[in-house]
Amino acid sequence: MSHSTGAPAAGVRQVRKQRTRRALMDAALALLEDQSLGSLGLREVARTAGIAPTAFYRHFAGVADLGVALVDEALGSLHGTIRTTLAATGDSEERIAGTVELIGRLVADSPAHVLFLARERHGGVRRVREAIGGELDRFAAEVADALAALPEGRGWERADLLMLARLYVDLMVTTASALLAAGPDPAARERVADEARRRMRLVTLGSRHWLD
Repeated sequence: MSHSTGAPAAGVRQVRKQRTRRALMDAALALLEDQSLGSLGLREVARTAGIAPTAFYRHFAGVADLGVALVDEALGSLHGTIRTTLAATGDSEERIAGTVELIGRLVADSPAHVLFLARERHGGVRRVREAIGGELDRFAAEVADALAALPEGRGWERADLLMLARLYVDLMVTTASALLAAGPDPAARERVADEARRRMRLVTLGSRHWLD
């Protein structure tokens, strides 16, 4: 009796494809520590990843496509985590502390991704700028939803909730960049975290009088 080998072979090819795609993304992140995406060449990425330049196009249409994939990897998985943090029970101080702690973990776990986002948010590759902006807009909408569910958010118009949410999102982005710049020094990182908590507290206190 003959046995089909099509499925196992396809599985091996898929694993190999995923491994190559991962190598390209890792190579790009390593190279982007010292340059912007706009100056990055696909041959340079392919050489660093150890693959032929022509193989690059089996995974990405171009460098911009690779950049969008990095944006999705860096931010796409955070939506559920941020919703959970913002919807956590407790007072505003606990939510602020939890948010700053979440940002700190992100920077510690994925410094190359944070550096990439900080640099390319206003970088020269339009598709990547738009991808980052779109993810941040999604975060703002989710933060606005979380704020609307809180007692202090009742009676607010949606436009005002989104305005407040964008303030929080901007603070989160600023804090991530500042933590990255602080490096491994625990004292410097704590100063950044403390200032972030104070800024968020100031926004929170001010928002309580918005409807006055």
